[in-house]
Amino acid sequence: MQAIRDAAVGRDILVDGYNVIKNTPSLRAVESKSLAAARDLLISQLVNRYRHTPHQVIVVFDGSSTGEQVSHDRRVRIIYSRHGETADNVIARLAAQARVAGQEVELYSDDREVQQSVARQGGKARSTGQLTGQLNAAPRDVARRARHRQAMRHAYGLDHKYDPAAQSQPKRSSHRKIKGPSHRG
Repeated sequence: MQAIRDAAVGRDILVDGYNVIKNTPSLRAVESKSLAAARDLLISQLVNRYRHTPHQVIVVFDGSSTGEQVSHDRRVRIIYSRHGETADNVIARLAAQARVAGQEVELYSDDREVQQSVARQGGKARSTGQLTGQLNAAPRDVARRARHRQAMRHAYGLDHKYDPAAQSQPKRSSHRKIKGPSHRG
């Protein structure tokens, strides 16, 4: 029932941008060469992960301008905090606004203070590792097909390393193939 509700109503996905970059090895490697490239890669990964969902994705970075800067990139809202305000403060404000609006919030950060701030507003705090797992995971349909293929390879004796306890078994169809009339000549 929860999955049906989530599919119909999106939630606000808040991402602590620099925290995710610093705590994700692949993004950290890109950051060592170019911080802008690491930000672009994170945003591209978020776009790819959430493009077919009703969720609103907001990635927040510490900024240095006199005013808060907001832009959009392929359905991801990007916010740079104003000088003197941290991304953590912006995230706390966004979580409070979402609560007032009755919107569910999910935060991705390893910063305990930010996690607690969002949790006080009724949001769910997740780790950067959980986000990375989602960003790097195969789409559900691809993963389902891969499990099915693996099970079929095992069923036909083509994969002796398959462990059925490690994977859920695919549902077998109750439909039988109907053979057409044979042509004898």
